[in-house]
Amino acid sequence: MPRPEHEEITPVTEKPTGEKNPQPGVLSEDDEYNGELPPQADLPAALPESLTGAIVMPTHPVAARRAGSAVASVVQSDTAPALTSSVEIDTTAIAPSVALTEAASAAESAARRGRARPMRLGDPETSAMLTADRLLEVNRKTRRPPRGGWNRFVYSSTFHLVNRGDSAKVRAKLELDERIQKHFEGGTRFVPVLTRKGGVGKTTVTTLLGMALADARNDRVMAVDANPDRGTLAERIGARSDATVRDVVSKAPSIGGFTDFSAFVSRDATRLDVLASDSDPMLSEAFDENDYNVVADLASRYYSLVLTDCGTGIVHSVMRATLQRADSIVIVSGGSVDEARLASETLTWLDANGYGELVSNAVVALNTATQGTNLVKLEEIEAHFHSRVRQIVRIPYDPLLAAGSVVTWSELKPLTRFAARTLAALVAEGLPATRSL
Repeated sequence: MPRPEHEEITPVTEKPTGEKNPQPGVLSEDDEYNGELPPQADLPAALPESLTGAIVMPTHPVAARRAGSAVASVVQSDTAPALTSSVEIDTTAIAPSVALTEAASAAESAARRGRARPMRLGDPETSAMLTADRLLEVNRKTRRPPRGGWNRFVYSSTFHLVNRGDSAKVRAKLELDERIQKHFEGGTRFVPVLTRKGGVGKTTVTTLLGMALADARNDRVMAVDANPDRGTLAERIGARSDATVRDVVSKAPSIGGFTDFSAFVSRDATRLDVLASDSDPMLSEAFDENDYNVVADLASRYYSLVLTDCGTGIVHSVMRATLQRADSIVIVSGGSVDEARLASETLTWLDANGYGELVSNAVVALNTATQGTNLVKLEEIEAHFHSRVRQIVRIPYDPLLAAGSVVTWSELKPLTRFAARTLAALVAEGLPATRSL
């Protein structure tokens, strides 16, 4: 029987005390409803087609709201100030919701049972799913010994009887190491470090980023000083080579392997290799686009990650070749008003010249050691860059960096090393894991 399309108001007379409601299916004050169903009962089949109940309403009738397939009608009494509302509920809509609930519960139970199960039912598991975390019961014998700190001392002093596992500090360090050690397939990843203003710590950030990557990773990491003018990147490394990018370009045909190439680079204690820029002021030809391509082609044979310390000339030909190879970029900004504005203008120039994807994936290194930082609201600078790039990292003041001399990774302040490692993790996460050659 079709239901009315609109709400109907009908008078209800007061019935004598003790008299049952003559209308079947309508609950009165003397009626009692038992909501228990037999075990294994089918809820949609056990419910009646509709339920109707009398509800005492306020003096002023309120129009019932229609929700889904539920139909409500309000009935006003002529003899009492209150209203009696007869509400009819369509139970046919309960079945789909019950089915959905049962399906969701089954899916949740399956997800709890199989931590590394295949997504589709019936698919065979791969051998990679047989991990130690899944197969081994964690107990005193199978738990990995603590790696440093107080927990390691307790483990050793109790003859391996008390194994508390790694401390929170050690676990955080290992987690950061894992992020930095992201595996790459399909060739070398290039990361330029750039800005339009000199003196904001671009070379310092390149040094910190390269050391953090090389110290945590097991593959080869290289930093190239691609400043067309005289760069100072190699001066931040203790063990220096007299060779420069010019030597690599001139002797490129004779370089047949990594041993030959390694003779041109400087290497520090973290295993970061640095290729110096031209230092001879008498050279008539500056380092250009073709020279950079020669160096980059050779570096791509032997290194997994290549950082490029760019010059301030953003329209120079070297910058064009650098950006064409870039997989991600690091923008360096100082803590003053003009330094932050010029760093933002660098992003604007990149966006306007077809490098929008690099901008959205960029990481900004905010160097807080520059002059005027203590007078500027750094939070406002970060809020501005958050609207344009992927992440921002503050580089704290460190006396060893401020001296402008050789940087020794182990002698940096812990907070400085942590900032550099955080920057390295964010850069690695933004690089593609696989790429077709």
